[in-house]
Amino acid sequence: MSYQNILSETENGITTITINRPSKLNALNRETIQELHDAFEEAEDSSKTKVVIITGSGEKAFVAGADISEFADFSVEEGGKLAAKGQELLFDFVANFSKPVIAAVNGFALGGGLELAMAAHFRIASDNAKMGLPEVSLGVIPGYGGTQRLPQLVGKGRAMEMIMTAGMIDANQALQYGLVNHVTTPEELIEFTGKIAGKIMRNSSVAIASAIRAINANFEDGENGFEVEIEQFGNCFGTEDFKEGTQAFLEKRKADFPGK
Repeated sequence: MSYQNILSETENGITTITINRPSKLNALNRETIQELHDAFEEAEDSSKTKVVIITGSGEKAFVAGADISEFADFSVEEGGKLAAKGQELLFDFVANFSKPVIAAVNGFALGGGLELAMAAHFRIASDNAKMGLPEVSLGVIPGYGGTQRLPQLVGKGRAMEMIMTAGMIDANQALQYGLVNHVTTPEELIEFTGKIAGKIMRNSSVAIASAIRAINANFEDGENGFEVEIEQFGNCFGTEDFKEGTQAFLEKRKADFPGK
């Protein structure tokens, strides 16, 4: 597919999706959110994609926020629909994606940008990255999952402070908080992220999809994470990947997983 606001390319099992609006610091408007959904859906359906890396173009920003001009005059009803649609199309879609999603955070990740990074399964940041949820400075709150995912990642107290002050933290503080897993130089960010993706791809993609489902269950209302883990664990026994993985272990050789 061709896109106006993003780039998507697949090489060696890794699909890299890049938000490409550098003149707007890669701000998320409705068209970009829709294109991101379409790109993720395409990656979901592609047998060539094993891992997705999402990043921003240029050196300044991952995503500097939502495009405020689109909703500055919205009504209460329109605001609610904006959040619901965005979460369904992109943020929840990414969080529950069956293939690993790594956010390579280059530069500013603010508002909807940080919410997108938090929807990814984990985050790696360049040392010039700045992260924050400044929505209360505009008289609104994070609406794309920020009030839920930030406390899950950094704890309630730190999330409260970040959201209420509308302030930013740097990459090293984000690392200390557990918001990101690693910090690299800007030049090394994509290569380093690709190396981690390579480690992931050595393992069973079917088992990884089950692990994502089980881990996410603990954070979903009405779900018992332990029960989902038991169910997913049992399901693995019926897969070709399980047969290959256990046989390879017993034969003391490297597994060649058939995947989906």
